[in-house]
Amino acid sequence: MEFGQPEHVADIRDAVKRLCAEFPGSYWRALEPDTYPQEFVTALSDHGWLGALIPEEYGGGGLGLLEASVIMEEISASGANAGACHAQMYTMGTLLRHGSDEQRRHWLPEIASGRVRLQAFGITEPTAGSETTAIQTRAQRVNGGYVINGQKVWTSRIAHSDLLVLLARTTPVEDTQRKTEGLSVFLVDLRAIDGGLTITPVETMMNHSTTEVFFDDVEIPNEALIGDQDKGFAYILDGMNAERILIAAECIGDGRFFVDRASRYASERRVFGRPIGANQGVQFPLASAHAELQAADLMRYKAAWLFDNAERCGAEANMAKLLASRASWAAANAALDTHGGFGFAREYDIERKFRETRLYQVAPVSNNLVLAYVGQHLLGMTRSY
Repeated sequence: MEFGQPEHVADIRDAVKRLCAEFPGSYWRALEPDTYPQEFVTALSDHGWLGALIPEEYGGGGLGLLEASVIMEEISASGANAGACHAQMYTMGTLLRHGSDEQRRHWLPEIASGRVRLQAFGITEPTAGSETTAIQTRAQRVNGGYVINGQKVWTSRIAHSDLLVLLARTTPVEDTQRKTEGLSVFLVDLRAIDGGLTITPVETMMNHSTTEVFFDDVEIPNEALIGDQDKGFAYILDGMNAERILIAAECIGDGRFFVDRASRYASERRVFGRPIGANQGVQFPLASAHAELQAADLMRYKAAWLFDNAERCGAEANMAKLLASRASWAAANAALDTHGGFGFAREYDIERKFRETRLYQVAPVSNNLVLAYVGQHLLGMTRSY
């Protein structure tokens, strides 16, 4: 078993870290409560980081998911919000793995160059939640294409995206043998839509670019369909493994941010004549968080290795997300306790990152659903939901 990392991975870390240093905490604080980090995302695109997974023949970096996860990790560890741009990494995989040759030739060079942004993912619906097969958004076949009707929620960054990966039902569930059938994936060019699309912001404590989206007789062409009609659920699951691995990496980056900041503060802050980090009540929670992050990191690397080698990785991807999100949350709480009252002060950036990393307990999949997956599929117990 080899635990060393290729030299180019260290180079990626250093390069991303240098870029993120140009966007310090003051930049991110100035965006609150709801300004999109346009300059930051543009810089990432210009340096090729958001096109890392796109093959070189299409103008991308030709890197694997392991390298992409390192990019996301370093963004989060720098104190930035990787959620502002991470969707392009995992939504693009649906196009790359399941799109036609023509779709890849047309779209991937545009995405790789940053001329076109693929930042939006339309799956979740208010009445379906995590039960993806229960979505009600319909794509009805008509001459020349499809007509979309329905509603999506938690469709983040659609207002800052040119393309939307959309999951819709093309065959009524009652006409299928399995609920997972009859779903199709579309790559929607938002710039080409002529009416019928309504985007409504959802005010939240974090992820300020999220929305509800309403489709009222929205027309899209035949060439928007990715892969085969009615087979889209499998395509989405494939992308979800990448999503969970990348989210795990972001959580590990968040955890590093918290532990690094809090350890430094605990060493510098003196009370009763000595550093507060000399007290076990301060030191041990940070040490424990560090250990948990290291363990989650190993699962992240295993999952990414399996994905890059086209091996089954659903279990590892889900467990990586579970362990990393728990570790980052433990680190967040330890950092807040270490800073005391100053942890709630905006200038320390702890409260901002605290809010950001809390999201990953419930998104993009609830940790309870991950535990249900482990219990049923890995331990062989009766389905719990």
